[in-house]
Amino acid sequence: MNTSMKRSAMNGSGIRSSAMKTARKNRQAGQAPVEFAFIIVFLVVFLLSFIEITALVYTYSVLADSAKEGVRYGVVHGTLSTTCNGPGVAGVPCDGGAAGVKAAVNTYATGSLNSTAGMTVTPTYPDGTSKPSSRVRVVVSYSYQPLFGLGWPTVTVNAASEGRITF
Repeated sequence: MNTSMKRSAMNGSGIRSSAMKTARKNRQAGQAPVEFAFIIVFLVVFLLSFIEITALVYTYSVLADSAKEGVRYGVVHGTLSTTCNGPGVAGVPCDGGAAGVKAAVNTYATGSLNSTAGMTVTPTYPDGTSKPSSRVRVVVSYSYQPLFGLGWPTVTVNAASEGRITF
């Protein structure tokens, strides 16, 4: 085989390999936008989920702090206080509905991003009285509505706190 034939054989294969590279590039031309679309959808769902979970944790934190504030109020407004809350003892007039405890919870929660209208505050006195060394328990419930919807369910968030009456 002479050198001119070798050159033409090499040129032919060079043209073929160049054509194959071009064809391969043409087939992969739409790959980047498709991958970007998959990644951006994943990132948006991840970001919305992260924001939603953060809002849910914030809601629980506000409810827990509100319940603690209600317990604090109940602890210092026992039968020895002039503004007694909860069930009293004989001869001591008290607010049996614990409206002061409920008001303390709602006042504390007003500063949050959540609506206090949707909260249910349940103060109880497990020992049956509000005299010192008895217990007061406050449970706060809230029906959490997802910020973005997206088919996520409504969740009832509960927070509770308990303490001993000192006054």
